[in-house]
Amino acid sequence: MGSFFKECGCSRPTRCPHPYTIRFRDALGKQREEAVSARRTMRSSVLRRSTGRKKTAPSVSEARRELGQQTVAEYAKQWRPRQRKMTEYSTGWHVDSSINVHIVPRLGSRKLNSVTPIVLERFLDELEAEGVGRGNQVNIFRTLKAILRDAYGKGAMVDDPVKGVQEPEYVREKVAIPSLAYVKKALRVADEFLALEIVMMVGCGLRNGEARAVNIDNVVADDVYRVHEQIHSNTHKPAKLKHRKAGEFREVPLPRSVREAMERYEEKHGATKDGYLLRGPSGYYTEPMERRRVQKLFKTLPAENSVGMYGFRHYFASNALGNGIPITDVAEWMGHKSIEETYRTYRHLMPGSITKAARILNAGLWDAA
Repeated sequence: MGSFFKECGCSRPTRCPHPYTIRFRDALGKQREEAVSARRTMRSSVLRRSTGRKKTAPSVSEARRELGQQTVAEYAKQWRPRQRKMTEYSTGWHVDSSINVHIVPRLGSRKLNSVTPIVLERFLDELEAEGVGRGNQVNIFRTLKAILRDAYGKGAMVDDPVKGVQEPEYVREKVAIPSLAYVKKALRVADEFLALEIVMMVGCGLRNGEARAVNIDNVVADDVYRVHEQIHSNTHKPAKLKHRKAGEFREVPLPRSVREAMERYEEKHGATKDGYLLRGPSGYYTEPMERRRVQKLFKTLPAENSVGMYGFRHYFASNALGNGIPITDVAEWMGHKSIEETYRTYRHLMPGSITKAARILNAGLWDAA
């Protein structure tokens, strides 16, 4: 049973306006205090809180206490198989990496009921001190947050361990975009495998993995290419698209020059029975095969303004937005999770849009007058 009292020191505490303090033990047996303004409310609060353990079956309370004694590593091992929406080739792999490489080595031996916001703040400080990139920090913390919130929901902790913790924020740096002259130089220097990949990135806005899966059967019209898979960088096999469910696809513009490059490559090298143009010993053109060629390319061709391989995809966005194509269409074609991602990344490619809009609106207003 709980107790109640006042700390004000008034001569007639039962009639003074100062709040009561109630002291009770919660369902996990931890002593807690809480201020309550009115005595009637206070009495019911004491009864409600102090009898909370009585309303909770002893077996449930014991199970919660045992759960709180589990370590983060033990709970994460149980939690992971329940995440059925994750796939082996995409989100699941990144979650496993966050758990095994970062969470377990730093927090694995800590008991769940000892994890507090301060512990999590120190965890994030360690990630920052060890040079873990902000984008990676975001993914790691999201995984840890999901694990701890799941444990908290099952009663392992009395208080939400994530409440009040400021999550790391990924601020994308200004992207480096190659010039058309640089793109042409790269296509002359690169071997035929890498050149076709670059063509797909520059002309259709594909990601590296999507370009590695270039397929002649994906040409669904003279000017339309359907993207429905990628060659995953870790499994080296076809996998679903990023930010998309298995079986989902997107269609992108297919410039005539890109289609002709695909046709020339097929005429010279042929395609697999499944239509893949780029292939290797395992049957697919993999990330290690690409990496060797990229290293050779940039060794022969000095980088322009820190341009990397992904810069060829950025060129597609620059070319589209610079020629007046709506950013909503560009976001869809590039397969971004939301238009906000497109805007944050490429907003600098639309300079003076407000000034231009003001000039156009002004002209329209005075013409109307």
